[in-house]
Amino acid sequence: MIIHPELRALRDDDSPQRNAQEALVARVSAWRNQPHVAALLDAVKAFAGGGDLADHPALARLFDPASDGAMQLAHELAGATCEALAVNWLGHAPFRHFTDDTISTLQLARLGYVTLSLVAIDGSGLARRPPATTADFSPSQVWERVLAGKARAVVIDRGATRPDRADLSASDVSLAPGSLIVRDARSRHMRLESFEGCLVSLRLQRRLPDAGPTREYALVDGTLVHQAAGTPVDSRAELMMALLGRMGRTDAAPAMAAIACEAGSTPMRWQALREFLSLDTAAGFSALSEVARRADDELAPAAGALRSQLIESYPQLREIA
Repeated sequence: MIIHPELRALRDDDSPQRNAQEALVARVSAWRNQPHVAALLDAVKAFAGGGDLADHPALARLFDPASDGAMQLAHELAGATCEALAVNWLGHAPFRHFTDDTISTLQLARLGYVTLSLVAIDGSGLARRPPATTADFSPSQVWERVLAGKARAVVIDRGATRPDRADLSASDVSLAPGSLIVRDARSRHMRLESFEGCLVSLRLQRRLPDAGPTREYALVDGTLVHQAAGTPVDSRAELMMALLGRMGRTDAAPAMAAIACEAGSTPMRWQALREFLSLDTAAGFSALSEVARRADDELAPAAGALRSQLIESYPQLREIA
């Protein structure tokens, strides 16, 4: 392997790399401190607090079909970053980023449950992937403005739902520079089907913390194939409860009982109820029976089914029932 002399020198003195990174950070900070960019970041923060997009003009302008604000923002950011990288090539852009050789994202801002990102999707990489067999629906709102490239996409709408499946319908949509896609991701999924080159867009996403889990359905018949916590907070709580259950931490049972029997995320309550049962069978079964008896509780049908199954497998639980 051939190592460039300047890179080899960093083994003994990393100051060139640190200086380059500091220069990149300073350049991006200067960009962020410009009045119009600062106003945009303030709007993202305010939007994270709730309300309609139209209530935040500095942010809404980016997704106005009559405005070129999104393209201006992308050009300003690319220009500022590339100029700094040309001089300080040992540094890297100080933004959270991701790439898998097909989809690349550059996160411009993240405040609360709101993110503003530049997204680039490589057509050749997408063509190598196997055809999609599922569609996911997450508790979030999405605004996306196409900046470059053309593509054909498929929109999957979720209609009536049942515990184990949903009615799905599909329609085609064409994307081109300037196209604006606004969707409630709880009921509408969009996937790219075919395009050449690279599709670049500016994406604004706001997660809805109390809107339930993310659900994934099979395209062929609408069968529910996967369900996950809708927010990172719920996901962390479920993981912690699972860990405490595996550790046999009976001292955590009262807290799990409170989560299971109080109002909150249905998937998180279900996880708490199951872990409570494993830690304290008698008290857990009593809590399960209480939830099953609640006529207005979304968790009641699942709790009732599990209660009946447990009584059938373990008749001695009838005494507790």
